[in-house]
Amino acid sequence: MLPILFGAFHFGGIVSAVMIGAVCGFLAGKLMKGSGFGITGNIVVGILGGLVGSVVFGVLGITIGGELIGAIVTGTAGAILLLLIVGRVKS
Repeated sequence: MLPILFGAFHFGGIVSAVMIGAVCGFLAGKLMKGSGFGITGNIVVGILGGLVGSVVFGVLGITIGGELIGAIVTGTAGAILLLLIVGRVKS
């Protein structure tokens, strides 16, 4: 399959980010509330969680090996942290 370019981004990278974001959001939803947030909510929480997790892990100097597993662990940890923050702000 030939890579499809979307502007400056590699289309495969965007698809991967969405798929990994969905998994991370789903896992965070299960761990935090006992249920997911629907596919759209899972994707949004997972992608934002990936950004939060990357920043926090980078600041703390934590690295997790393996591209896929590392991305899922980082994204899920970031999504959980994001949900904790949002929960505290809402209450």
